[in-house]
Amino acid sequence: MQYKSPAVFTGPGREAMPQMAKDKAQEYKVLEKFIGVYCRSLHQGNGGGLCSECSDLLAYAGKRLEKCPYHPKPKCKGCETHCYKPEYRKKIQEVMRFSGIYFIKRGRLDWLLKYFM
Repeated sequence: MQYKSPAVFTGPGREAMPQMAKDKAQEYKVLEKFIGVYCRSLHQGNGGGLCSECSDLLAYAGKRLEKCPYHPKPKCKGCETHCYKPEYRKKIQEVMRFSGIYFIKRGRLDWLLKYFM
């Protein structure tokens, strides 16, 4: 999924649109990495790709990210507007918990710092 700033945006705050698109694209890359690690480790991914359950989760998370009205985007667990359905929210928490530990064990603190800061 590629994030591009809209060609025509006439609302207030249009100066922030390119940065907002860049931030959301970065957030999406992190989601992709976290879900990819989770799927490869627990679902044995299909030849480097995601299983149908994980690709569904990534698509859902991408839609939620795209529609997030906040800039800068807060951490989902601390957000006052919970936009994930309960079953997806539980699943994404499981993915983040598993993948966060995976990255810590492998010394990839840079991913975690980008995500949590």
